[in-house]
Amino acid sequence: MALVVYLKTVTELRGKGDRIAKVTFRGLSFFSRVLENCEDEARFEQAFRWPIGSQVDGDEMLEIQVFNYSKVFTNRLIGTFRMVLQKVVEEGHLEVSDTLIDDNNSAIRTSISIEIKYQTMDGSMKVWSDGEFLDIPDDCDGTFQFETDSLLSGRSQSSVTSPGRSLHGIPTFRKLKHHKILMQYQLCSLADDAAILDAEDLDRKTMRLGGGLDPDTISLASVTAVTTNVSNKRSKPDIKMEPSSGRLVDYQISVTVIEARQLVGLNMDPVVCVEIGEEKKYTSMKESTNCPYYNEYFVFDFHVPPDVMFDKILKISVIHSKNLLRSGTLVGTFKLDVGTVYSQPEHQFHHKWAMLSDPDDITAGCKGYVKCDIAVVGKGDNIKTPHKANETDENDIEGNLLLPEGVPSERQWARFYVKIYRAEGLPKMNTSIMANVKKAFIGENRDLVDPYVLVQFAGQKGKTSVQKSSYEPIWNEQVIFTEMFPPLCRRLKVQIRDSDKVNDVAIGTHFIDLRKIANDGDKGFLPTMGPAWVNMYGSTRNYTLMDEHQDLNEGLGEGVSFRARLLISITVEILDTSSAEIMSSTEVQIEPVSNMSESATGKMEEFFLFGSFLEATMIDRKIGDKAISFEVTIGNYGNQIDGVSKSASAKKKKEGGGESEEEETELIHNSSDEEAEDDGDLTSVPSTPPMKPVITDRNYFHLPYFEKKPCIYIKSWWQDQRRRLYNSNIMDKIADKLEEGLNDVQEIIKTEKAYPERRLRGVLEELSTSCSRFVTLANKDQNLSGRTKLDKERLKSCMRELESMAQQAKTIRSQVKRNTVRDKLKLVFNFLHRLRFLADEPQHSIPDVFIWMISNNKRIAYARIPSKDILYSIVDEEMGKDCGKVKAVFLRLPGKKGFGPAGWTVQAKLEMYLWLGLNKQRKDFLSGLPSGFEENKATKGIGIQAVPPISLVYNMKQVFQLRAHMYQARSLFAADSSGLSDPFARVFFSTHSQVTEVLSETLCPTWDQLLVFDNVELYGEAGELRDDPPIIVIELYDQDTVGKAEFIGRTFAKPLTKMVDEHYGPPRFPPQLEYYQIYRGNCAAGDLLAAFELLQIGPAGRAALPPIDGPTDSDRGPILPVPLGIRPVLSRYRIEVLFWGLRDLKRINLAQVDRPRVDIECAGKGVQSALIQNYKKNPNFSTLVKWFEVDLPENELLHPPLNIRVVDCRAFGRYTLVGSHAVTSLRKFIYSPPDKTANNWNEDEKEKEKKKKKKKKGEEVDEEEPDESMLDWWSKYFASIETMMEVGGTLIRLIYSVYNKELESEFGNFEDWLHTFNLFRGKAGDDIDHNVVDDDRIVGRFKGSLCMYKLPLSEEITREAGFDPNMGMFQSIPHNDPINVLIRIYIIRATDLHPADINGKADPYIVIRLGKSEIRDKENYISKQLNPVFGKSFNIEATFPMESMLTVAVYDWDLVGTDDLIGETKIDLENRYYSKHRATCGIASNYSVHGYNVWRDPQKPTQILAKLCKEAKLDGPHYGPGGKVKVANRIFLGPTEIEDESGLKKQTEEHLALMVLRHWEEIPRVGCKLIPEHVETRPLLNPDKPGIEQGRIEMWVDMFPMDVPAPGPAIDISPRKPKRYELRVIIWNTDEVILEDDDYFTGEKSSDIFVRGWLKGQQEDKQDTDVHYHSLTGEGNFNWRFVFPFDYLMAEEKIVISKKESMFSWDETEYKIPARLTLQVWDADHFSADDFLGAIELDLNKFPRGAKTAKQCSLNMVLKEHELPTISIFKQKRVKGWWPFVARDENDEFELTGKVEAELHLLTAEEAEKNPVGLGRNEPEPLEKPNRPDTSLMWFMNPLKSIRYFIWHNYRWMILKALALLLLLLLVGLFLYSIPGYLVKKLLGA
Repeated sequence: MALVVYLKTVTELRGKGDRIAKVTFRGLSFFSRVLENCEDEARFEQAFRWPIGSQVDGDEMLEIQVFNYSKVFTNRLIGTFRMVLQKVVEEGHLEVSDTLIDDNNSAIRTSISIEIKYQTMDGSMKVWSDGEFLDIPDDCDGTFQFETDSLLSGRSQSSVTSPGRSLHGIPTFRKLKHHKILMQYQLCSLADDAAILDAEDLDRKTMRLGGGLDPDTISLASVTAVTTNVSNKRSKPDIKMEPSSGRLVDYQISVTVIEARQLVGLNMDPVVCVEIGEEKKYTSMKESTNCPYYNEYFVFDFHVPPDVMFDKILKISVIHSKNLLRSGTLVGTFKLDVGTVYSQPEHQFHHKWAMLSDPDDITAGCKGYVKCDIAVVGKGDNIKTPHKANETDENDIEGNLLLPEGVPSERQWARFYVKIYRAEGLPKMNTSIMANVKKAFIGENRDLVDPYVLVQFAGQKGKTSVQKSSYEPIWNEQVIFTEMFPPLCRRLKVQIRDSDKVNDVAIGTHFIDLRKIANDGDKGFLPTMGPAWVNMYGSTRNYTLMDEHQDLNEGLGEGVSFRARLLISITVEILDTSSAEIMSSTEVQIEPVSNMSESATGKMEEFFLFGSFLEATMIDRKIGDKAISFEVTIGNYGNQIDGVSKSASAKKKKEGGGESEEEETELIHNSSDEEAEDDGDLTSVPSTPPMKPVITDRNYFHLPYFEKKPCIYIKSWWQDQRRRLYNSNIMDKIADKLEEGLNDVQEIIKTEKAYPERRLRGVLEELSTSCSRFVTLANKDQNLSGRTKLDKERLKSCMRELESMAQQAKTIRSQVKRNTVRDKLKLVFNFLHRLRFLADEPQHSIPDVFIWMISNNKRIAYARIPSKDILYSIVDEEMGKDCGKVKAVFLRLPGKKGFGPAGWTVQAKLEMYLWLGLNKQRKDFLSGLPSGFEENKATKGIGIQAVPPISLVYNMKQVFQLRAHMYQARSLFAADSSGLSDPFARVFFSTHSQVTEVLSETLCPTWDQLLVFDNVELYGEAGELRDDPPIIVIELYDQDTVGKAEFIGRTFAKPLTKMVDEHYGPPRFPPQLEYYQIYRGNCAAGDLLAAFELLQIGPAGRAALPPIDGPTDSDRGPILPVPLGIRPVLSRYRIEVLFWGLRDLKRINLAQVDRPRVDIECAGKGVQSALIQNYKKNPNFSTLVKWFEVDLPENELLHPPLNIRVVDCRAFGRYTLVGSHAVTSLRKFIYSPPDKTANNWNEDEKEKEKKKKKKKKGEEVDEEEPDESMLDWWSKYFASIETMMEVGGTLIRLIYSVYNKELESEFGNFEDWLHTFNLFRGKAGDDIDHNVVDDDRIVGRFKGSLCMYKLPLSEEITREAGFDPNMGMFQSIPHNDPINVLIRIYIIRATDLHPADINGKADPYIVIRLGKSEIRDKENYISKQLNPVFGKSFNIEATFPMESMLTVAVYDWDLVGTDDLIGETKIDLENRYYSKHRATCGIASNYSVHGYNVWRDPQKPTQILAKLCKEAKLDGPHYGPGGKVKVANRIFLGPTEIEDESGLKKQTEEHLALMVLRHWEEIPRVGCKLIPEHVETRPLLNPDKPGIEQGRIEMWVDMFPMDVPAPGPAIDISPRKPKRYELRVIIWNTDEVILEDDDYFTGEKSSDIFVRGWLKGQQEDKQDTDVHYHSLTGEGNFNWRFVFPFDYLMAEEKIVISKKESMFSWDETEYKIPARLTLQVWDADHFSADDFLGAIELDLNKFPRGAKTAKQCSLNMVLKEHELPTISIFKQKRVKGWWPFVARDENDEFELTGKVEAELHLLTAEEAEKNPVGLGRNEPEPLEKPNRPDTSLMWFMNPLKSIRYFIWHNYRWMILKALALLLLLLLVGLFLYSIPGYLVKKLLGA
C-alpha cells in the first residue's frame, strides 16, 4: 500500500527567490528540491511516496508547506496547504488546486496544484497499479515487491532533498539517509533461541539500545548502525557477533529468614532450611513454639550463566526437631525459581510471607508461613532497601504473601502432564568401532543410541523408559508433576539423553517457558501445548567421546546444529483436593499414553529451500590455504557429513506417504536424467563446490566467485504449520517498525531537533493501524489440520492484546504533547517488549537453517538463520524479513570458541540470498535476486523448467569508485597497557580492502583521511545498485610493534551511490559525515565519524568523476585529507581549563609519581598545566586557570573528545605517561551566560509563599510536645525512618533526611563546579556491562573543570564588577592552598553484611582510614551480628588536599588469623568540602541551643547566611520586624524566639536565617539546595567481588575548618542501652483444661495439670508451677508466681539477650527478639514424657485484654485477635484476666484446650529492687496455698488417703458385696476342705 503525492506547481508567488516545499504525512516529512531564483511560479514536478503498512484513515491529514529557502538564515514560511484525505480514500486518485493559508489561517493569493494517489494492495498479486507519473517500471513478475515495511520515507526516482542536510546550509546530524525507494529494517536480534531466557523479560533495562533517555548517556551513534537504510533487495545485517548466552556471570542471592507464624503441629522445635540448587543453609532451632523468630541472614554466591542461575529453584522448608542425629520431619515447603525473584522490581521480595505446603499431602492446605526477604544481585545491580513499612501492614499475612504481582494469593494444586510421544533424527551417540564389536557378537547392526527423555520442573525430575538402539524412538509415556498453580517456576526443561553406563549424556535440550504457553488474564487459558514437535539444537552431529561443545546439548549457548525433534504435549489440570480418590503425594509419576496419529501435528508438505552465494569475503587467513565449500542444512536435510543416521528399522515408505525425514536423500550432484521426472522431482544440492580462496589483504581471504554465483537447493518434508510463523512474522515486523520509529524519536530528542512529538504521533498512528491489520490477517486458515489448543488460544489472546494495543496507541497518540514525549516514549517501549514477547512462538514447526563453512571436510564456522525469517508468503506482512533478499551473513565459531576475542573476529562474511517456501509456490523463488543474471542448470532435457539453477551467471556488471572519508573515531577500547591504543581502520568493500594510517597513543583518533577504492566491480543492474549497494564493513585495530594487530571493533555502513547520469551536487552530494556505532562482540566500543560515497565510472572513465584535491599536508606524504565539502564547518572556540589537583596516583613501574603535570588536548590544540613540584607535599596546581583556542565544528554533536593526559616528568627531560581520560561529550561544559531576567519575582507569588509559610507555622504549633527528657538522638533517628510508632507525629520538625543511598548520588557527585576525572591505564576488559567501571584500570584522579564558549564573548560579562581576567569564567572560586580540617565521622549501624565466618555470621568492627591516619576500632567488635548497631563517632584531623579520600571499612574480627575485609566505602571529602551545596555540616531543621537537638555547626545560621549572601553578591539579608527576612527581593517568615536551658525566652534571628537556608534553592541565579541534617546509606563493596554489594552502612560526616572556632562536643549516638524490667506473672487458676489421662481403676478422665511459662526462650528461663493432680473438671488452682527479669529496647520493641551460641563460642552474642510471653498448659506424667495440652502467646506490646470471667473467655480471643482492642503491658503496667489456651486438632483447626486466669505485673529494675517478691509461693510476699479439693494428691505419696478418696468413695457397696461373697466362699471352701476328714471319721467310727 502506498500514498503518493505528486507536487506539480506553486503559482502567484511574490518576489524572487529560492523556493522549497515540505510535504508531511503521519509525522514524516519530505523536502522537495530547492528551486533557485524562481519568480512567481515554482514548478516542482516532484513525487513523494509513503509506503504504509496500514489503511489510511479518512480523517488523516496531509500537509504541504512552501518556504523561501535561505542558506544562512532559517527558511521563511510562505504558506501552508492542509487537506483531509477522506475523498482520496474513497476515490483512490485526486487532483487538487487550492490557495495556501498563512500563519493566521487566512487565505493568501499563492496557490498550489497537486495530484494524490492512494494505492491499496490487492492481496493476491503484489503489483502496483498504473504508476503513470512515477517512473517506476510496472513489473508484473514481481521484481518490484514493495515492502510495506517502513514509514521511513521512500522517495521516487526524481531527486528529493535529503532531510539530512538541514536547509540552513549547516549540516545537521543525520542518520537516516532517505534516498531509497524503500527501506527495511531489522533489529539486531540476539540469537532467539528458546534456551535463552529473554533477557528483556528479565531485565529490560539492560538490553535497550542506549538505556535511558538522558541525551548525554545515549551514545551518539546508538541508532545509526541499527537503522542503516536497507531497501527491498537487501536486508539488514546483525552487528552483534558474540553469542550472549552461556557467559558466566557473578550472582549473589541473599535470603533473610525473619520469622515463621501459624506453623502446624504441636509443641514444635522448628528449623528453617533455605536451599538453592544443591546448597543448603539452616537457621538455628527455636524450641517449643509455633511462631519462631529468627532474623537470620544467608548469602549464596554463584558464578554461572544467567539462564542456569534463573532456572535454579529456591526452596524454603520448615523442619521440626532436626538435630545432629536425626533429620527431623518436614512441616512444609515453598519453592520458586530465582528468575521469578530477579524479574521483581529491584530484583527482590521484601518482608513477604511464603506460604508453606506439604509436598507429601496436597489435601492438607497451608502448613504455616515464613516471613523473609529474598534478593538476587547480579554484577552492577544495586539493591534499594524499601523503607520500613509499619509493622501492622506486614503482619497482615494474606496481603503480603511472597508472590509476584498478579498471582492470586489462593494457589491451588494442579497436575502438569507432559506427554512424550516420539522423536526423530537422533544422531549417533556411539563410535563405529563399538558398533562393529556389537555386530560381531549379536549379529545385527543396531542403531547407535539408547535414548530416554528427562523432564525437569520445579526442582523435580521425571524420566521416561529407555528405548534401546533406536534413532526413531517411540515412548508414548506421560510424566506427571504435581505442583501449586500458578507455579513460581517459569521454565520446564525437556531433555533427550543417551543412556549409557559410562557416559550418560544429553543429546538435546529444550526449555518451555510457561508464560508463553498460558495466559493469566480473565479471558486467559491454562498452560497447554501441542501435540507439537520441538526442535533441539546442540553440538555438531559427529560423535566423539569428549565432545567439546557438550554444553550446547545441555541448552547453554546457541546450538550450532540440529540434533533431533521430539513430539510432546503439555496439559494442566487443576485438582480438587477435597475429593476422596486423589493421590495426595507430589511424587513424579510416569504412565503410558495412547499413540498419536500421524496427521495430528499437521499435514506433511514438501518444502523447497533455495540459496545463492553472491559473495564470500573476509575469510580468516588461518583457513585460507585449503579449498572451502559452504553447506546449508535444514533439519537433517542437506547434511552430508554427519547428518542422517539410517535407522535399522526404516522401511521404504509408500510413494503416497511422502518421504520420511530420516531417509538418505541421494545427494548426488550428477544425478541422472531419469530422476528428474516430469513432476520435477529433483534431488537436492546442499553445498557449493569447493574453491580455493584468494588473498584480500594480510588478514583475510575471499572466494573468487566474480560473475558466477554458486547456488544450493534442498527439498524437505515438514508438517505444514506456516500459520504460526506467519503470525510471528507479522508481529515481528510491527515490532521492528515500532522499534525503529522509537529510535528515531530518541534520536530527534537527543540531537534536539524540532518536533519529536510529531514523529511519535506518526509512530503510534502506524502502530495502531498495523495492529488492526494483524487482526484481519491472522484470522485466516482457522481449520488447518494439526492446529492445537494453544494455537487457537494464542491467536485469540494475541488478537485481543493487539486490538487493545491499537486502542491504547490511539489514546496515547492524542495525549502526546511537547512536554510529555519522554513519558509516553517509555510507555510505548512497553508495547515493544510486549510485542517481542508475543511474537516468540513456543510451538516449533520448521527447524532453523544452518550454513556451515567446510574446509578439509571439517566444519569450521557457522551461521544460524531462523526459518521464519526466510519463509515465503503471498501476503507481504507475513513474509519472513529476509526471504528473497540479499543478506550479509557473518559466520562465527561454534560454542565456547565463540567467546572472547575469537568470537569478535569474523570467520567469513557471505552475501547470501535465501528463499524457503512450499514446493508448489516455487515459481517466484528467484524474484528477489539482483537482476541481470542467467540461470545455469545442471541437467539438460525434459522437465528442465522445474530444475533450479546450480549457479547464476551475471552478465551485467558496473564499475565504481568508492570513496571512504574516514574523519575520526571516539571512545575506542584501550588495547595497550598504557591505557591507550594505536588505532587504524580497515575498510572492506566487496573483495577490496584498505587501511588508514596508524595514529599512536589515542582513543580518539582523527584520521582525516580519504581512502579511494578504484575499479570496484559490482554485478547486477545499475538502478538496483544505486538504491541498494552492498554494505561496507569497517574494522578497527590496534597496531602492536610485535605480533598481530589487535581487533578493537567493527561497524557497518552503506555508501551513498551516484550513477553516471546523476549530477554531483546538492541535495545528495557531497555526503555528510555521520556517526556509526562500533561494536566489539556484544559491547558498544565507540563511534566512527565518516562518510562513504560510491561513484559509478562511466564510459568517460575516472576523469568524469568529481575531482579529488591532492595531499595538502606535506608532513603526511601521499595521504589524502577529507575534502572540504564533507568535513564539518568550523568556528573558533575558547576552552578554559581549571587545574585544581591530582589525587591517588598509583605507582608507575614501581616508581612513585613525583612531578606530575596534566596535558589537555582537543582537536590538535592544547595546554599544559603548571608542574607540581612535589606531589607528596602538595598535589594541587599552583596556576588555577589556563585556556587555549581551537577550531571546532559548529554542530555540537560533531565536537571531538577532549583528552586529559597525566605525565610524570623525570630527570633528563624524560617523562612517562601516568594515565589518561577522554571527555567524550563537551556539551555539559559549554558556557551559557546567566539569565538576567530571572531576578524579578512577581509580587503575588511572594504573597502565596507568605500564606504557605504562615499555614505551616500554624500547624506546627498545635502539636503537643512530648516529654523532652524521654527523647534522645535515637528518638529522632527512628522518627525519621518511621519505625517508631509512639512518639510518631510529634517529632515531625526534628526529623532527619535519611537518604537510602549515598549523598553523592543525591547531589550529582558534588561536581557542581569541581569535577573529578578518573585516569585510566591498562587494557580495557571485555566486560558486557559498561556501567561497571574497571576499578583496576583507574590509576588516579584529576580534579578540575572545563568551560568552553564561542569567541568573541559578549562584553557585559567581562565588564562585571570584580571580574578577574586571570580566572576567566571561573570567578569566585576558592583558592586551593592546603587547609586543615577536623573530620567527624558518625557511624550508626550496618545492615545485611555478607557473612564472613563458617557459622554464617560475622564479628564486625569499624576501620577508618584517611591519608596516613587509621583508626581501628577492633576491641569494640560486635559478636556474631550481620546487622550491628555501632552508634559511634570518630574524629580525625586532615589536611586537604593531601588527605581527602576517606575510607570507612567494616572488618570481621577473627580469633585466629588475620581479620577479613567485609566491605568498604570511599568518600571524597574534598569535593564535599568545596561544594556549593555546603556539605560540611548538615543544616538542621530547627535551631535549638540545648538538648539532643542542639545546633552542631560552630557557625550560627545568621553567620552562614551572611557569608553566602556576600559570596554570591546578593543584597541582604535584611531582618525586619514581625519575623520577616528579605534576601535578594525574596521575603521569608519565621519565629523569632528561642528557649534556653532554664526555659527563658529570648529574641533571636537564627530561626529566620535558618528558614532562608532551608529554602536556599529558591533564591534566583545562585540558589542550590543546601544539605540538610541527614543520614546517608552507603553500599559496602569488596574488591574481590566487584560490583556486588556486601552490605550497607548508615553514617554521616561533618567537617569543620580548623581556622574557625572549634565545634562543640560530638553528639552522643551510642546505642540505646536496653532498660531492665521485671515481669511478674501470677498464675491463679485454670479452667476447662482438657482431660488427657484415664484412671487405672475407674477409667475416669482426669489431668495432672501444671502451667509452664517463659519470656525469652525455652532454655534460659522457663518456669513451671507445681502440679494440680487429678483434676476431674479441668479446673486447677495454683496461686503461683513466675518472675522474669529482662532487658528491653523501647524504641525497637525488642528484648535483648546475650548468650553464648555454643559451648565452643569465644564470647557472648547479642540477640534481639520480640517481647512475647508464652504460657502453656501440660499434663504431668511420671513414667513417660509430659503431654502438651495447649498454649497462649501474648505479645507484650499488644495483646487482647483478658476476660473478666472464665465464661467470657473464648477461642475468639486468639482467632479474632486483630479485631479486638489490644493493650500493652508497658503502658498498663498491671493487668489481670482470663486467657484461652489453644492447640490444633487433627484437621489443623484451632481448638480450645483450656483457660488460665493470670495476672501480669511489669516493674522497672529499680521498682523491683524496692519491693522484691519470691518465686512460686515463697517469701517475700508469699501467696497463700491454693485451696485444692482433697482429690488433688499423688497416690504413692499418700496411699491411705488415695484409697480412702478414690476407692472407698466410689466403690464401697461393691467392696461390701465382695467381702460378703468372699466370706461365703471361704465358708464353702472350708466346708469342702474339712468334709472328707469328717466323713472318714464317721465311717471309721472313731
